[in-house]
Amino acid sequence: MKDEHCHLAIDRGLSLGAEFVETRIHKVSTESLVYKNGELQPISQYVEEGLGIRILVDGTLGFCAINTLSETAITEIVEKLYKITSASHKINKNEINFADENSVDIEYQVSEKTKWQDIPLKTKTEYLDELDVSIRERDKIKFAARLIELDRRVDEKTYITSDGTSVKSKIPRVGVFYFLTGVEGANSIQRFNHRGGSGGWEILADQKVNEVLTEDANAMEKVLLHGKKAPDKKLDLIVGGEIAGIIAHESVGHPSETDRILGREAAQAGESYMTVKSLEKQIGSEEVNVSDDPTLPSSYGYYLYDDEGTKAKKRNIVTRGVITEFLHNRDTAARFEISSNGSSRAMSYSVEPIIRMANTFFEPGNYDFEEMLEGIKEGVYMKSFMEWNIDDRRVNQRYTGMEAYMIENGEITYPIKSPILEITTQDLLQALVARGKNLDFWAATCGKGDPMQGAPVWTGGPKLKFSDIRMRGR
Repeated sequence: MKDEHCHLAIDRGLSLGAEFVETRIHKVSTESLVYKNGELQPISQYVEEGLGIRILVDGTLGFCAINTLSETAITEIVEKLYKITSASHKINKNEINFADENSVDIEYQVSEKTKWQDIPLKTKTEYLDELDVSIRERDKIKFAARLIELDRRVDEKTYITSDGTSVKSKIPRVGVFYFLTGVEGANSIQRFNHRGGSGGWEILADQKVNEVLTEDANAMEKVLLHGKKAPDKKLDLIVGGEIAGIIAHESVGHPSETDRILGREAAQAGESYMTVKSLEKQIGSEEVNVSDDPTLPSSYGYYLYDDEGTKAKKRNIVTRGVITEFLHNRDTAARFEISSNGSSRAMSYSVEPIIRMANTFFEPGNYDFEEMLEGIKEGVYMKSFMEWNIDDRRVNQRYTGMEAYMIENGEITYPIKSPILEITTQDLLQALVARGKNLDFWAATCGKGDPMQGAPVWTGGPKLKFSDIRMRGR
């Protein structure tokens, strides 16, 4: 029946004179269980389904969406869309063309080793309670606020175009998000984290959520009880994979989105320090190698075809410090006279697909952690962050460490409180001198667009070593 709805819209659009018609039936199903300070909150369940349609008329692109999937409703909405798009052509200053793509007919889905719906509600609540117990049983500090959310989202899509492409997919995602506030006397510390992937209930074990949460709680206790003031000077800095991931995502991934580069995002989420002339430009040391890969198995940002029917592939954004690839959809790819690299996604039937990251990360290097420590007379190891921010051009950024330690004569010594790194993207990337061997990922929800679309992504990387970095403490 979904195919019939899509073909109905396509046939009507073409009969009116559209050059291209794209249809996407998208069903989103979610379930969320929240534990707040040891108490289960009302369980949230949500289902939405509808049809998104884009048509191309004389170089003008129009979009509409409808959740009444009847022949009459679909026909009427396509006719209205064609009329509005045709009228808009008179004031359209930027003609839109889509880069050519080979038509495909494919169906794929992510398998669940243990299906979410087969897990009793009691087991899910007991799992949350076990996580909460691992946090609150502390003798010396108090966790004044504890929020743990267990969530699942399933995206089912049927994508059919007038070019003969048909892509059907089903991707379930499972994750745990937590936000903790630890207090000891007049001092406090906060920590948020998100672990998740695509698959079933087994993702929670694969992501070692219980182990990671316990480690975070132990680290918060250690910093609160024994943390000393962070240094205020230039020194060597090693960051953990979590911070490497947020740097890759915010300082390299977002700036490489071509719609942002071309100015479309300026009034919504900002601009970019990259320009259309930035390809082959050196922005960092040869150790800077940043990629984005939607095809990583079990990843939170996983997909095999984007929402324009383009096959997904690994994108090498920066190679040996040189910008080598932007993130493209079919429109921006046509402007650059290249093929799309499959970066277009929509998070609901009711919104248009836009350029998005998937799983953005620093590539691993050749160093063990002990080798990275060697030769550091005085430095900081910032394992995780408590907060971060960055400006709208992705140039000036600030990271405040959560779990962090001093490095003295090549060895980790005592914990430090809230070390702060404030630096420009160029200075940070130029200072990278070594990458660790082990690659890890963190789940996240990346916000972009108007209306806002929250896309599931992974951010990650190995430990990174920077030389001669200015640090300061609070």
